[in-house]
Amino acid sequence: MSTLKTALAAATLSLTVASTQVLAETQTRTIEYQVGDETFTGYMAWDDEFGQKRPGVLVVHEWWGHNEFARNQAERLASAGYTAFALDMYGSGKQADHPDTAQKFMQEATRDMSQVKARFMKAMDILKNHESVDASRIAAQGYCFGGAVVLNMARMGVDLDGVVSFHGALGSPLTAEPESVKARIQVYTGGADKLVPSDQVAGLVKEMQDAEVDLTLVSFPGVLHSFTNPGADKIAEEFGMPVGYDEEAASRSWDGTMRFYKAIFTQ
Repeated sequence: MSTLKTALAAATLSLTVASTQVLAETQTRTIEYQVGDETFTGYMAWDDEFGQKRPGVLVVHEWWGHNEFARNQAERLASAGYTAFALDMYGSGKQADHPDTAQKFMQEATRDMSQVKARFMKAMDILKNHESVDASRIAAQGYCFGGAVVLNMARMGVDLDGVVSFHGALGSPLTAEPESVKARIQVYTGGADKLVPSDQVAGLVKEMQDAEVDLTLVSFPGVLHSFTNPGADKIAEEFGMPVGYDEEAASRSWDGTMRFYKAIFTQ
């Protein structure tokens, strides 16, 4: 082969590889949607490398609102082979930078449990209708406020394969009833979490045992609230809140979640 032909062949191969790399990467899309008269902003993430229909996972944000942390979790799920939709429970533009504002947003969003469910179900419909999603295989995971949301959706009998709560509130005005919960449940909580004390942990275990729910609960000794969020230490310093990032607990809870999804979605 001549030198010119060799160079052209190499250039063609290089372009082909580059094109493949562009296609086989995480794709993201910001989606505005309506629930009643309000506008919400969600974030879809999926990976082109996984060509077949795959399970979908809803991501419910902390009480700070739909922010970069929630979107990052969606992208991590996309890299693991799922399509993830980081939904918005507060409304477009409602991201808090102070605990008082976060508390106000949370109270507005949860003043009526039917409103919470309506916002969750709209996001679930959006995820199910994405071209990459197998609508028969859906799970949800939530953090802090979001952990409480996904547990309440399970209590309300929403058709989910599984839910995962990371440092979420475990007490609820709702109570799981026998044969009402369709989802398998995983809960990760900090043993030193002052916002989720041991009586909440014990109460959840009894509630789910009485309702005959498939529950796995992991408590990390000495670990504080918000242990999955690398920004928690800054929040603790700025506002004096009893929160803190824990790298080991964050890693173990993520790895456990990946095993959980693999198990429930391959049954």
